[in-house]
Amino acid sequence: MIRSRLTHLALAIPLTLAGCALGPDYSRPTAALALPDSYGAATTATPAEAPALSSRWWTLFGDHQLDQLVDQALTSSPDARSAAARIEEADAVLRQVDAALLPQVDASAGVSRARTILPTSIEPTGLLRNINRIGLSTSFELDVWGKLRRASEGARAQALGTRYTSETVALSLAASVSQAYLNLRAIDAQLLATRDTVSSQTESARLTQARFKGGIASQLDVEQAEGALASYTAALAQLEKSRGLAENLLGLLVGQPGLKLAPGDLKTLPVPPVPPAGLPSSLLESRPDLRKAETDLIAANARIGVAKAALFPSLTLTGSFGRESRELSDLFSGNAAVWSVGAGLTQPIFEGGRLRAQVDAVTAQQKQTLESYRKSVQTAFKEVNDALISVRQNGEAEDALSRAMSAAQRGLQLARARYDSGYSPYLDVLTAQRTANEATLAWVQNRQARLGATVDLFKALGGGWKGS
Repeated sequence: MIRSRLTHLALAIPLTLAGCALGPDYSRPTAALALPDSYGAATTATPAEAPALSSRWWTLFGDHQLDQLVDQALTSSPDARSAAARIEEADAVLRQVDAALLPQVDASAGVSRARTILPTSIEPTGLLRNINRIGLSTSFELDVWGKLRRASEGARAQALGTRYTSETVALSLAASVSQAYLNLRAIDAQLLATRDTVSSQTESARLTQARFKGGIASQLDVEQAEGALASYTAALAQLEKSRGLAENLLGLLVGQPGLKLAPGDLKTLPVPPVPPAGLPSSLLESRPDLRKAETDLIAANARIGVAKAALFPSLTLTGSFGRESRELSDLFSGNAAVWSVGAGLTQPIFEGGRLRAQVDAVTAQQKQTLESYRKSVQTAFKEVNDALISVRQNGEAEDALSRAMSAAQRGLQLARARYDSGYSPYLDVLTAQRTANEATLAWVQNRQARLGATVDLFKALGGGWKGS
């Protein structure tokens, strides 16, 4: 009776301890997210609640061609496919780690023939016999100190982090495609403006040549007109080269080498969406890279428990059941059954402080991961603020540049009219032409910068606000 009670107690102790796990339980470091309620560049208005974010933020530009290119990149590009393969790898690693929580069962079968020497008083005698075996064996480590569960916790966090990494890749890929596409459309707009200038300058050079032959214009006017035409023609060639390179980059990003897109024009440049007033800083929690940084922290926290559990005894249960006989025909008879049950206890006695040093090492790694997480949050907050400032300032500059472009076009018309009437030298026309061309290109470049800043804002937020 006493022996039975001791046996039950010995089994109850590890089963009771199996509910605990060494090492700290994870809790989110709220100090890492101690940020202002809203962004400094945002307006003072604060919405009642955070706006819902859309993962398909590029659709807010209202450009069907851009939508198609981003969708193609997210399904066909090597980066997207590689990220999907990394998710499969992480899931497989997680299954391997979780398998340690279950007993391992092995089947075995064997046939052997042995000779045994039996010495006698007369002479040694050899005894030959056959041994046939078949059976099952199992081995199972009781997770008394939570080592296996902490390892599973860390692997699960890493698998989740791989998914966040894939989302980060998708976010970066969509941003890169959007930037490349918007750059291509901006080059198209610059090409259109420069072609108009070349066409106008070609006509102006022809008229100046005719006026020179008629004795109205001077040779200086002719040379100035020809020189301006050559300069604008060279600029046009540089822009055409830039468009070809931009188209090649876009083809690489979407996984379609040799991609060709029809030219756009100044009027088809997308209009940047305006961010809602008072964007709250809590939107940062939707960024996949910050979620990945937190899963790294969870995994580092779990590794402390694994290292601490290595300081304590490990308890392993083993068992086997099978059959063994000399004759194969007797293998499944009643007397052929064999079995065994056992338990093993392993306790580190002396390892020169290696295990405690391992605990100190993973604890220090956890502290480093925590500081990396804090820095990631603060960097993300800065990126959103920078993007908001760029969006706002480029928007204000666009209004001024629009007025400058209209004024330059009117000035060019007046300069041509005065030159045709003989009131102004041809130099005034050249100056007005250059001013008009520069004003148009400056407006296009600012629109591109504004669009790019909006893409940066979407990327910094981890998504885009849903349109009303």
